[in-house]
Amino acid sequence: MSWRLCAAGLALRDQVNRAFPDRDRRSDGTIGDTSHSSRVSDHNPDAKGWVRALDIDADLDRDRKTAFVLANQLRILARRDRRLKYIIFSGKYASRRTLFRWVKYRGINPHNHHIHCSFTKKGDKDGKPFDIERLKP
Repeated sequence: MSWRLCAAGLALRDQVNRAFPDRDRRSDGTIGDTSHSSRVSDHNPDAKGWVRALDIDADLDRDRKTAFVLANQLRILARRDRRLKYIIFSGKYASRRTLFRWVKYRGINPHNHHIHCSFTKKGDKDGKPFDIERLKP
């Protein structure tokens, strides 16, 4: 099956790559591996081929706190940007269900090495830049 990352995911990845050109990309990800395909995951393509998940390696620069700042900025932005569905990072999860407050993430992978961003269907074709100060050119 052919797949493509949603436009919002492409926009966010491009913004992160521009803001942190020398960042580590080893934990980056889009389409899921075999373990993802055995369960419901935004890393799996939907019936139209949209993948609505993006993993961003947490090693953005020499300061580990930078990833925490970015994850928190995404969490706050998600309150008003309806393209963002939920964020997972460092054992914490934030979604509309939690009013985008951090709560303990109870999944198998605590997401310590990457920030996981899931997107809504609104993000399939909406690739406008995300309004995050640290990611602005």
